[in-house]
Amino acid sequence: LAGVAPPGTAPDELRDTFVANLRYAAGRLAEAGLRLLIEPINTRDRPGFYLSRSTQAGEIIDAVGTDNLYLQFDVYHTQVMQGDVVNNFEAQRRRIRHVQIADNPGRHEPGTGELNFPFILGAIDR
Repeated sequence: LAGVAPPGTAPDELRDTFVANLRYAAGRLAEAGLRLLIEPINTRDRPGFYLSRSTQAGEIIDAVGTDNLYLQFDVYHTQVMQGDVVNNFEAQRRRIRHVQIADNPGRHEPGTGELNFPFILGAIDR
């Protein structure tokens, strides 16, 4: 996980450090034939968390530029931060290698909140 950004750190410095660290880790893991996944976490539940949107994760993955770094897409975190879960999923589909599901509010079982899981799961299955 990216972790909480230190207060007062410049956004460019955070991004550059994160990209460099991921590039190093992905390179080491590639030597062993392994993949690395990053997961955006919403800043409502984790205030100050650096990686908080799937769009940001996609930009980071592209900046790292390795073929073994992917996105762990979390339906709940995406709904909290961005909404429009299916369109965000589709925009990142080529980068996604794992999907986590939970309903909102409260990060509970699918079907207990506001999300349309038949629609979301249908999109994932396509």
